Amino acid sequence: MSNKKHAVKVMIGGEEYTVRSDLPPEYTREVAAHVDQALKRVLAQGPIVETHKAAILAALDITNELFQAKKGEREVAARLAALADDLAKLLPPAKRKAIVSQAPSVLT
Repeated sequence: MSNKKHAVKVMIGGEEYTVRSDLPPEYTREVAAHVDQALKRVLAQGPIVETHKAAILAALDITNELFQAKKGEREVAARLAALADDLAKLLPPAKRKAIVSQAPSVLT
């Protein structure tokens, strides 16, 4: 990451915001577009009087996406670890010890 802050104008919920970030401007716009789409999905579900309530519901949806992605990563890491263990059993005992001592932990 660069230490240079970028000021990026984005639209979320029909309002313009200036976001200052050291992340690339394209990435900041992509993140803002994701938030805007989440807000639009919430607003499309029915009448919500206060915008801040819709924003909270959109934040909950985005957080759910994050949690589901993390859960998926943990499941894949566990499957890979199990597969590595199965493969290690096929190696001669001397090679198993060498590989196990060198292998990084996949479940961190």
